[in-house]
Amino acid sequence: MKIFTVFLSALFVFSCQQPVKPGPDFSKLETIPTKEQVGHLVMPDTIAPVSAPFSMPIFKKPTFPDRSINIQDRFKGSENELITSTVQTAIDELSAAGGGTVIIPKGEWHTGRISLKSNVNLHIEEGATVRFSTDVKDYQPAVFNRVESLEVMSLAACIYANNQENIAITGKGKLIGPFDGEIKERSYMKPIESLVDLSKPATERIHDGSEEDWIFPPKFISPINCKNVYIEGISLENTSFWNIVPTYCDNVIIRGVYVNSYGIPRGDGIDIESSKNVLIEYCTLNTGDDCFTMKSGRGEDGLKVNKPTENIVVRYCLAQKGHGGITCGSETAGTIKNLYVHDCVFEGTVVGIRFKTRRPRGGGGEHLYYDRIRMNLEATCIKWDMLGTPAYVGQLAERLPAREVTPLTPFYRNISISNIIIENGTHFLKVYGIPESPLKNLTIDNVDAQCSNLAIIHDAENVTVKNSSIKTSDTIIEVLGGKNIAFKKVAFDLGGAPLEKPDGILFENCQTK
Repeated sequence: MKIFTVFLSALFVFSCQQPVKPGPDFSKLETIPTKEQVGHLVMPDTIAPVSAPFSMPIFKKPTFPDRSINIQDRFKGSENELITSTVQTAIDELSAAGGGTVIIPKGEWHTGRISLKSNVNLHIEEGATVRFSTDVKDYQPAVFNRVESLEVMSLAACIYANNQENIAITGKGKLIGPFDGEIKERSYMKPIESLVDLSKPATERIHDGSEEDWIFPPKFISPINCKNVYIEGISLENTSFWNIVPTYCDNVIIRGVYVNSYGIPRGDGIDIESSKNVLIEYCTLNTGDDCFTMKSGRGEDGLKVNKPTENIVVRYCLAQKGHGGITCGSETAGTIKNLYVHDCVFEGTVVGIRFKTRRPRGGGGEHLYYDRIRMNLEATCIKWDMLGTPAYVGQLAERLPAREVTPLTPFYRNISISNIIIENGTHFLKVYGIPESPLKNLTIDNVDAQCSNLAIIHDAENVTVKNSSIKTSDTIIEVLGGKNIAFKKVAFDLGGAPLEKPDGILFENCQTK
C-alpha cells in the first residue's frame, strides 16, 4: 500500500473551472457561541423546539401529581446516618399512590443506593448535599446492569431505575459520589471480557463484590429499560465510574447538569447507551474521561442485544476537561446513528470530535452530524481511532494483515462536520481506519482552524475538506490506504513553506500563503 506524504506551501489549483476564492464563509461562523453562551449557567426555563437532520419527537417537561414527601419530616436518625430507607419508602409510597415528588431539602445527607419508581420526581433542593456511601454493602444486592456495554448483575448505580416510566431527578442540589473508600474498581489491565463469563445468561453473571476481591463500581445515575426520563439542574461530583448513563431508554431529557469528575479515571460525563430519542442541552462537563459519549453495546454480547443509540441531539453544551468533547464508541455493536451535535463549545478537552471502535466491537456509526462548534483543545481536533491498542484487543490492533469482514467488523460512514471554529489544537484531522473497513463518506465544510499539524489519513474513502482555512506551521498530509481524498477551496496558511507537488490527493481551487 503506497503512502502519500504531501508537502504544501504554494498556490495550487487543479481544476479546469474558474477559480473561486478559497476559505470559509465567515458570516456563518460569526454567531457560533462562545463558552459564556452555553452550559448549565445559562439554561433557560423552557425547552425550545428541536430541529435536526432527522425526525425527532417533541420534548416536554414531565408533570407529576400534586403530592410530595419531604424527607426532613420522615427521617428520625442522626446527622451522619443513612437516609436510604426513608427516601426509598417515600418513593415507593408515592409511586404506589400514582406519583408525586420526594424532596431532599437543604442540608447534608448520607445515603446508599436509591431506586426510582414510575411517576416520581426526586427533587434535590438548592443547598442540599447528598453524599453516597463508600460501603459496598449499601449498593447490594446486585441488580440488572450494563457495565462497559456488557450485561451483568452488579452494583449498578447510586440512583437506579429499571422498567420504570415518567421519572425525574431535578433541583439545584449537589450529589457527591463514592469514589473514595471501599468502592474500588477492578484493574483495567485486563479487558472486561476476561472477567465476565459470556456463555452464561446475563442474570447469572453476578459481580457484586461478594465473590471477588474487586467490583464493577456503581455508576452515578443510570436508569435502564425506562421511558420518559428527565434530569435537570443537579450537580455531580466524585463519581466512582461513569456519571449519567441512560441505558435501553426511550425519550430522555438531560438539561442544565454540571458534572465534575476531573482527575477520576473512567469518569465519563454523560454516556447514552443503546437509547433513543434523547435531548441533551445546556450541560457543563468537566471530566476524567470522555465528556459527551454515545455507546451501543460491545462485541458479541452487544450484537445479541442489538439495540442502537439513535435520534440524539446535543446542543448548547460546554465540555471542559476531558478526553473527548463529543465521542462515539468505542462500544458500537448496536450502531450509533442519527446524532446531531450543534452550538457547543469544547474548552480545554484533549480531542474535540472523537470516534472510537475496535475490530472485535461490531456495529459502528452512521448519519452523524456536527455543526456550529467552537474548539480550544489540548490535542487533535477531529479523530478516528478504529484499531485500539494491543493491551485491549491484542494483535487485532495491528493494521495489517487485513482481516476477513465479519459481523464483528465495525464501520464509520456518512458523517458531516460543518461550521467549526478551531482556536487551538494539534492535528486538524487524524484518521486511523481499518483496512478491511475504512472510514467512508466524510465531509468537513466551512472550518476556520488554527492548529500545529495538518492531517494523517489512514484507511479512508471519500473524504472531502472544503471551504475552509487552516493555519499551521506544518506542511504534511500523510495518506495511507486512502481513496478519493480531496481538499476543495481550502486556504492553507503555512508560513511560506516550500512546495512539493502532491500525489494521490485532489486539490481543487486551493491556495497557500
